[in-house]
Amino acid sequence: MEHYVLSEHGQQCLQGLMRIWFDFERQLGRVDIIARLQRGQFTVHDYQKLLLNLRQQVVEGARWITRTASSFDRDYADVRAVVIGHAQEEHRDYEVLEQDYLATGGQLDDILSAPRNAGSEALHAFLMYRGSQPNPVDMIGAMWIIEGLGHKMASDWAKQIEQCVALEGQYTRFMRYHGENDDAHLEKLYQLIDRVCQNESQVQAILRTAKVVARLYALQLEEVDG
Repeated sequence: MEHYVLSEHGQQCLQGLMRIWFDFERQLGRVDIIARLQRGQFTVHDYQKLLLNLRQQVVEGARWITRTASSFDRDYADVRAVVIGHAQEEHRDYEVLEQDYLATGGQLDDILSAPRNAGSEALHAFLMYRGSQPNPVDMIGAMWIIEGLGHKMASDWAKQIEQCVALEGQYTRFMRYHGENDDAHLEKLYQLIDRVCQNESQVQAILRTAKVVARLYALQLEEVDG
């Protein structure tokens, strides 16, 4: 990632986002299904459950990102353009996830018909609500957490899954794609921090949304075993 000289508010925001991220990592380490993965006790059934529960959040991802983009007015046209581009890049990710599920022996009807778990419902509702507010600069915090998962964890999770789940063919393409590409996505968000962090209230709004999204994403994973 390139080095950028941030303003005082930008530095404050970035430091806050990093603290929230480290706390989020600790939260994830306490989630049963992730703990099993890290211990090497992860099964094919665990992986199928994980994909099945993640799909609804992935399907809805482009919707809340697009809603966020549409809520920015002309004063934030540059921010809107970046967010729209992000939605275009990710709007069919769920198809790769579905193919991974099928590669594990799962049935298409099962993953297509699976309802959102309680965490996914709460996460989607919060993201759509916040993304519908006028000029929702705080959604940079939401994208930081979700893109951070791909950048910092997806590749490692894919490797751990392949060590635990000995199947033929490709069945971790969704995670590997995000591990390889979310670095670029995160850099775009990094460049937007100065643009949207103009005062203390905006900094605090971004950090609050990041914290809520981190907790709800962890809840979504906690519900995988529910």
